[in-house]
Amino acid sequence: MAQHHNQTAQTLAVTANRLLDGEVVYFTDGGSWSEHFKDAAVVRSKGDGEAMLQRAMPSVEALEVIGPYLFEVREAGSGTAPVSVRENIRMNGPTVRLDLGKQAEHPRV
Repeated sequence: MAQHHNQTAQTLAVTANRLLDGEVVYFTDGGSWSEHFKDAAVVRSKGDGEAMLQRAMPSVEALEVIGPYLFEVREAGSGTAPVSVRENIRMNGPTVRLDLGKQAEHPRV
């Protein structure tokens, strides 16, 4: 399984790619997948992260998503945000054209 977080990280979420269209998705508290990071379930211990990852695995067997993994998030103002550049890019879309991907839907000021 892919490793995309600091081994000492305590605040974690789960992401994957949806098989239907390749879209980046996030595992939610309700056990479903969302295209929006704001809907991601966040846990505050490595053990809870591993348990959440295991809850996500039936979606792989059902051919809904591929490659789920844990990634580190941090508290940021009114919510959470990905720690790594990789996850920020996955959350926002391509970095070469701001008129494409999720950043085009919600332009930054």
